[in-house]
Amino acid sequence: MSRPLLIVDGDSFAHRAYHALPKTIKRKGNGGGGAIVGFANILLRLYENEQPRAVLVGWDTLGAPTYRQKLFAGYQAGRKFDDDLIDQLDLLPEFVAACGFATAKKAGYEADDFLAAGVTAEEKRGGTALVASGDRDAFQLASTKTTILHPIKAGEMARIGPLEVRERYGVEPEQVPDFIALRGDPSDGLPGAKGVGPKGAASLLRKYRTLEEALGAGNFAAQADQLRLFRRIATMDAEAPIPQLPDKQPNWGKAASLARGWELNQLAKRLYDLAEAVD
Repeated sequence: MSRPLLIVDGDSFAHRAYHALPKTIKRKGNGGGGAIVGFANILLRLYENEQPRAVLVGWDTLGAPTYRQKLFAGYQAGRKFDDDLIDQLDLLPEFVAACGFATAKKAGYEADDFLAAGVTAEEKRGGTALVASGDRDAFQLASTKTTILHPIKAGEMARIGPLEVRERYGVEPEQVPDFIALRGDPSDGLPGAKGVGPKGAASLLRKYRTLEEALGAGNFAAQADQLRLFRRIATMDAEAPIPQLPDKQPNWGKAASLARGWELNQLAKRLYDLAEAVD
């Protein structure tokens, strides 16, 4: 039980990698390779630094509406991704599986939901979890048993626990969905409560503890149903389906063969070196 479960937001880091690395990185057939290489490097660095007992990577399903989009048409409206990125996102779960790691992807769910489900399962079994994500929504998962690894710069990760959530937002981790509902989230198209910013949202939650209690006290009567909807959208679904997560050693050799088949030779060499070090 001393080794944590590492849970990774696959889309979050694939997007970061795609925009950080040159588009001149190509795989076999002149397909894009930057997102694959960059994501792989992040995944390998996380594994080497944290030495987890197992790894779960969650993915969005693009092209199929999530339950959030069905509830609120403005959710993530207007988001568009390059075809080159979408192509690589389709391949990355195969790479993760070749490494011997678990993946979770299902239409209707987002990567965030699989993070929550993984954390819930690991805490129930008495273990600890590390959640790697560039999305601050994941701060709602911080606890005494779960730490968020949040990228800051040049490969550095901030370690976010309940104290850091309080320092950054002025609320407890379990209040983060209420905080998002009140403050809004422009990146997801959630407008929040009229006239309420981050400080106002935190102040309300210190006074009332929950969005529901704030509404019960007569606040935002005209927006009550909408704010409840925003809170539901901001809440990660811990019931999302995930695979079993037994302790698992990586298969660097299989991942290296896949990278070589894609003609991503530098990545393949790094993986072969890891495989030889284990042997």
